[in-house]
Amino acid sequence: MSALPEASATAHRYAVYFAPRPGSPGWLAGSRWLGRCAATRQAMPQPEIDGVAAADLHRLTAAPRRYGWHATLKAPFALAPGIDRAALHQAVQALARSLRPFDLPPLEVARMDDFLALLPMPVPPANAAIDALAAACVTQLQPLAAPLSDADLARRRRAALTPRQDELLQRWGYPFVLGEFRFHLSLTGSLRQADRQTQALLQDAARAFFRKLPAQPFDGLALFAEPAPGADFVLLDWLELGA
Repeated sequence: MSALPEASATAHRYAVYFAPRPGSPGWLAGSRWLGRCAATRQAMPQPEIDGVAAADLHRLTAAPRRYGWHATLKAPFALAPGIDRAALHQAVQALARSLRPFDLPPLEVARMDDFLALLPMPVPPANAAIDALAAACVTQLQPLAAPLSDADLARRRRAALTPRQDELLQRWGYPFVLGEFRFHLSLTGSLRQADRQTQALLQDAARAFFRKLPAQPFDGLALFAEPAPGADFVLLDWLELGA
């Protein structure tokens, strides 16, 4: 997939994610569940869930829908002074070329904190490969990221971080990296405001929806952008590993 035409434009923030190859069954399934394709920037019809109103599903998936179908590797960041979009693209492309593809463990729908996500089952070699690749994205791309502002630090710290998470936040711009990292593809935002029946129906529906998803290869890095503060993230490029 090629970058967007406005290649010289600088977005508010960028991010490097795992995402299935655009157009693949994994990409289409996740984008349909969330109700938006970050590659085409178009809304998609969400699945119908008995007992859950369409408006409620749309509301409960709003948070992950804004970010697009993905698992975070390098969390959203602004570019450091002197770094432009072309330099970022070259760095992500070079990193992708240095990495080798592998198969993800089977993914299962589970509760993670107060939201639903697709999580990899425990398959030690593949789990270790995921963690190593995520760590490479965090550490090798950090020189291209601007330091967090005081406002960003304060916002992140409202999550009641542990001392270790706060240390990681200051060093790498995000608290849930390296030893605190958990690979996941978010299916909902917070479910705290949903009743237990709705939560159960959502979880059962997600399990049924993703049950037939074929095995997912980890074969590319996805470069996303937030064009303006608060805007939906869009896919800029999908860069094949080892290519």
